[in-house]
Amino acid sequence: MARLAFLASYNGSSAKAIVQACKDGLIFAKPVLMLSNNADSRALQWAAAEGLHAQHTSGKDSEVLQALQDHAIDFVILSGYMKLIGRETIHAYPNKIINIHPALLPKYGGKGMYGHHVHQAVKEAGDAKTGITIHYVDEVYDNGGIIAQKDIPVLEEDTAGDIEDKVKAAEPQFYVETLQTLLNSLAD
Repeated sequence: MARLAFLASYNGSSAKAIVQACKDGLIFAKPVLMLSNNADSRALQWAAAEGLHAQHTSGKDSEVLQALQDHAIDFVILSGYMKLIGRETIHAYPNKIINIHPALLPKYGGKGMYGHHVHQAVKEAGDAKTGITIHYVDEVYDNGGIIAQKDIPVLEEDTAGDIEDKVKAAEPQFYVETLQTLLNSLAD
């Protein structure tokens, strides 16, 4: 059974959905660790209450890698983690670190493209659709290989807030389904 770690900077809402899916038997994995670069993140409080090891980290590469190794982590899931993952960690976990991005990469990705910034860019561009991308993590923001994408229609009258609400509503289930498929394929 794969041992999962989550990295989150704030709420970790996708992590919550994944942990619940593990409890419900939809994902055959064991949630073990929550790391956050934000000592006050709700993700740390929630994870501790759920029985995961919850640890604040500066985000330094060696510190993140040591925590993952200390807990014998097999697979790493980013859930709103706002720091770049370092080279040592990437090399120790090749194709074992995934992230969710609130747009159809390669559009609207890269440094500074997160949350409302992404949805505002979609609105300003007049795109008829946006979506969600789940991708492997490499040493460049939002650059790793794409695992799965989900289209979400954008109506002309949608505000950036409306777009954000649609994407956020679809993210947890899509992350669960994609992780389930990914872990099943690794087990085969």
